[in-house]
Amino acid sequence: MGLLAASSAGVSAGASAGASAGASVPADAATPPRATHRAHHPTAVSYCQAHEVRGATRWLYVSGQVPADAEGRVPADFRSQARLAWANVEAQLKAAGMGFDDLVKVTVYLADRKWRQQNYEVRHEVLGGRTPALTILIAGIYDEAWLLEIEAVAAA
Repeated sequence: MGLLAASSAGVSAGASAGASAGASVPADAATPPRATHRAHHPTAVSYCQAHEVRGATRWLYVSGQVPADAEGRVPADFRSQARLAWANVEAQLKAAGMGFDDLVKVTVYLADRKWRQQNYEVRHEVLGGRTPALTILIAGIYDEAWLLEIEAVAAA
């Protein structure tokens, strides 16, 4: 479960380790073509029934991002928590040179189904017309203060 601070540190450490192992891409390497994304049966509520990706050369699996900032602070209300969890997802995407346009699959874990409508509203605010495949589960989340957790898969 990635806090922004822990995840950012992991990205830096991983990049250093990758560079020493010869796994990094040289800065002057040609940018590979971007993957094409196609939503199948998109809905009006910011998701689709299936999401097709063609030509992807990079995949990113984002661990569950929680509604905590770099200092571990968790907002009290659901909307603020949801915005922060999405900001943490976005930070992981950006660390890999990706963004919300690259999302393929999102899984949202809600602590209670009473957050369903607010979850939709914030997701739509953040994603706009983007429609990744989506699953929402009601689950007992690791920390009782967290009202949701978001994990994602992206392709570029």
